[in-house]
Amino acid sequence: MNPHLSRLQPYPFEKLRQLLAGITPPAHLREIRLSIGEPQHPTPAFIREALTAALGGLANYPTTLGSSDLRCSIAAWLERRYGLAGIDPESGVIPVNGSREALFAFAQTVVDPSRGYTPLVVSPNPFYQIYEGAAILAGAEPRFLDTLPENDFAFDFAALSDAEWQRVQLFFVCSPGNPTGKVLTLDDWRQLFALADRHGFVIAADECYSEIYPDEEAPPLGCLQAARLLGRGCERLVMFSSLSKRSNVPGMRSGFVAGDPAILRSFLLYRTYHGSAMNPAIQAASVAAWNDEEHVRGNRRQYGAKFAAVTPLLAEVLPGTTPPDAAFYLWVRTPGSDTDFARQLYADYNVLLLPGSYLARTVQGSNPGAGFVRIALVAPLADCIEAAERIRSFISGS
Repeated sequence: MNPHLSRLQPYPFEKLRQLLAGITPPAHLREIRLSIGEPQHPTPAFIREALTAALGGLANYPTTLGSSDLRCSIAAWLERRYGLAGIDPESGVIPVNGSREALFAFAQTVVDPSRGYTPLVVSPNPFYQIYEGAAILAGAEPRFLDTLPENDFAFDFAALSDAEWQRVQLFFVCSPGNPTGKVLTLDDWRQLFALADRHGFVIAADECYSEIYPDEEAPPLGCLQAARLLGRGCERLVMFSSLSKRSNVPGMRSGFVAGDPAILRSFLLYRTYHGSAMNPAIQAASVAAWNDEEHVRGNRRQYGAKFAAVTPLLAEVLPGTTPPDAAFYLWVRTPGSDTDFARQLYADYNVLLLPGSYLARTVQGSNPGAGFVRIALVAPLADCIEAAERIRSFISGS
């Protein structure tokens, strides 16, 4: 067996399952699940119709590069969304089966363990656990940079020595962040690009929450957009995006990568052997989704209503509760242990939240997720309000 498998930690939701084992929540309270970032808004009808209309495509093998229609629709969306120009759908875009699979596979493409040292793969801490698993199974050492509320969740680039930066081959960025909702600023990108130029590492920008934001006039900055604003190209830069959150289609497993054509050529080669071509019917439905923005605006309105209703309710009992820059999570400090809080809330009120310590690793004796819970406002508005009221009752002891 691959010896690196023994280094993988249980996934956060497996840890949650173990934490809650043996608990029987109150039967009179129905379960409200705010632990997993799975969109629960209905999938738009026009996407379902495009999917079923294209089922004839099941008779054909899909190509790894996807259809020209899909790549062109993605390139056009990138140009509309980020004010980009000249995105080549032939060399600058690859459709993928969801950003999760692509993020994992990308590390296997980029990391080179044959240079005479153990490569480093850097990620934020807390983080999306795929980053760690991808690094380990590529033969690299994960290295975590704590992102803390006291520092507005910014990267502390000085936490790595120059010798460590010299070993970095891949840097995972998540903006908007999971679980913090932090959006990187142009100055954040300027600093990161300067480090990448100096040390030659690749930046993988996970932007799957980019379309969930509060102000229609101020969409989150993207990495390719930041590069353009700073007068540079997309060398050593690849972004990852997905329809799952944007269009409420997590079951479609549809996304894309875009950026440095030289890196994408190698990634395409890897994926050709990986056998990960997208279902033709999914491709057709994806074209319909990328070509439409009205359903995405409606989606944002629903999340905005939930944040507006839930945030003040929780802020009264959990001081410091504020909405994120973007994404659909509240990252909330708990009065005591995050695991005890999540376990007892479930036992007493049948509300599922994810302990923050499960989304982070201990660095120099401290886990930056400890003492927090992630609340995913993915359930219907009434359920989110009900969950907030139960949390208030739980904290007040009533």
